[in-house]
Amino acid sequence: MKVVVIGAGAMGTACAVLLAGKGHEVTLWCRRTEHAMELARARENRDYLPGVRIPDRVHVTARVADLAHPDVYVIAIPCVHLRAGLAPVQDVVGACPAPTVSVIKGIEQGTFRRPTEIIEEMLGNRPLAVLSGPSHAEEFSRSLPTTVVLACRDAALGKSLQQEFSTPRFRVYWNEDLVGVELAGALKNIIGIAAGVCDGLGFGDNAKASLLTRGLVEITRFGVAFGGQRETFWGLAGLGDLITTCVSPFGRNRSVGEALGRGESLEKILDRMKAVPEGVWTCRAVRDLARQHAIEMPITDQVYQVLYEGKPPLRAVDELMTRELKPESL
Repeated sequence: MKVVVIGAGAMGTACAVLLAGKGHEVTLWCRRTEHAMELARARENRDYLPGVRIPDRVHVTARVADLAHPDVYVIAIPCVHLRAGLAPVQDVVGACPAPTVSVIKGIEQGTFRRPTEIIEEMLGNRPLAVLSGPSHAEEFSRSLPTTVVLACRDAALGKSLQQEFSTPRFRVYWNEDLVGVELAGALKNIIGIAAGVCDGLGFGDNAKASLLTRGLVEITRFGVAFGGQRETFWGLAGLGDLITTCVSPFGRNRSVGEALGRGESLEKILDRMKAVPEGVWTCRAVRDLARQHAIEMPITDQVYQVLYEGKPPLRAVDELMTRELKPESL
């Protein structure tokens, strides 16, 4: 299979490594020529995935012409940069309606578009799939056991992609709930920020467990309201990814929350980060949309106030803990 991976951050690089290991012919596209030259020379993405060798069979390029006519596209551009990132390749990739797999987790501010909706707007109608779940690039690029879910509305295509992406150390399940998988991957990042705040404030296991449990209820409530299937949020794309995001040292969103809990400003935190913590922008989009549709999301609302209104994290926790008592509801 000929695969083009668009986006050479940690996830894009890891996908290129994974697929090349399966024997596929892989092209990894970088936006910046100098970045492409460095990756091609060093066979390592030292900025985003240090220590992982890029196989020789991966063709690293910044030439848009090299992206024409693959069997499959994989798009790995952060949601906040997705439109701008696709603009340079729009004509070439748009002319080739090959099946396209998104590994992006986020929701666009203002438009509230999911990544596959943005891809379709920018590149035209094409078969779409989403690959998501607890899948830190730092781990599966090193062949550590990883299990994910691939969502695709076309059953035949979904099962074919499931086979092409699966390895003995990378197990892929399949379902048809593209909306639910995409929303779960975006929403868990908000809870990841809250989990980091717990760590930064020095809270214990009780607080983290409570947060994950009630956070899952909250993101399920939102996801179902917008067309996702409830079962999806209790699977790999929801609960599985939520656990990873909230406990892993690799979690960018958890790291943002931890620094906020220690008293650092959001501006300073973002200034020193190379990778994009999608939850910072997803939180704003989800909070606005939840308010428009009267969906109760107390954790998201408090995370928003900490991020954008300067609320002290401890005060946000106190307000969550002293809300009106109520029955437990799922």
